[in-house]
Amino acid sequence: MNASAHSAPPETGSLTRVPVSLGDRSYEVVIGNGARHLLQEFIPKSAKRAAIVTQHGIGVDVDPGIPSKVFYIGDGEDEKTLSTIESLCRSFVDFGLTRADVVVAVGGGVVTDAAGFAASIYHRGVDLINVSTTLLGQVDAAIGGKTAVNLPEGKNLVGVFWQPRAVLCDTDVLATLAEREQRSGCGEMAKYAFLGIDNLDSLTLVDQVVACARHKAEVVASDEREGDRRMLLNYGHTLAHALEAAGFADGPGRDGIDLRHGEAVAIGLIFAAHLARHLGRIDDERVARHYEVVNSYALPNALPSGVDHRELVRLMGRDKKATDGLVFVLDGPNGVEIVRGVSDSDVLAALALATS
Repeated sequence: MNASAHSAPPETGSLTRVPVSLGDRSYEVVIGNGARHLLQEFIPKSAKRAAIVTQHGIGVDVDPGIPSKVFYIGDGEDEKTLSTIESLCRSFVDFGLTRADVVVAVGGGVVTDAAGFAASIYHRGVDLINVSTTLLGQVDAAIGGKTAVNLPEGKNLVGVFWQPRAVLCDTDVLATLAEREQRSGCGEMAKYAFLGIDNLDSLTLVDQVVACARHKAEVVASDEREGDRRMLLNYGHTLAHALEAAGFADGPGRDGIDLRHGEAVAIGLIFAAHLARHLGRIDDERVARHYEVVNSYALPNALPSGVDHRELVRLMGRDKKATDGLVFVLDGPNGVEIVRGVSDSDVLAALALATS
């Protein structure tokens, strides 16, 4: 990954450029086969060095066209910690990275979250480019500028908004993903079926990525700092984040339960449907539609038995949206909306309905 001079990138296929319109901080999400080879196009002219942050095993090479060094972080949500950020920043110092240089994140959501957060605070902010290598990242995590790390008390509790210069979604690399990793990305896509993208599962994979990226880009442009509209993108995530905080997802697993993030989101969608039905917001047919979408992606559709529901309620109370009691994104007669002040008893009833 070391390069001392700009060279012509390999030929790329048909690419789609999706704008994220944020005034002087606007950027493009470039989607399609070979998108990562356009990296040099987005390297800032001021940059003399590129810090490439990735993980062992990703195996996706990029060429920034300037001297670069690769920095590896560990795998899994357990590596999204303040100590990882400190280690990255100290490594940037040893490399001689300056405020004029650039950080390139190559990987999935763990990498773009950690690298983005490090870039945002190093020298009070250096340029960032995301090269997303997972389906989950390409349809969601790499776009929108949300960067964060976890605390033992919960997921993504420490972070900032730091928009990248560009997001490169090379759909070529999706073919290298393990089947379960692909399904995890589908869990993130499934929520869009309830956020206004009709017949998503009838599109080609590349067109699905484009459709989701367009939707997220439009939402981010209208609500960058996560007011009510951007919160809607967290549909299914409140329970998913609680499952992750409890150790059941995106880690070594607990009590024999090991869910990927997208799998936890899929279960979160089913739970949210049951909660909305319990509150009288939707009917049985709409609940059935949630099962239909989740099942179409071969995702889990029930909370595993044996999980402590009261522990999940406690953890959901720590969710970033929970500024006024328990807060959920729920379907309803006017579509998906923010619902505040939900009681513990209602949540426990819905968890029971969503349990296998």
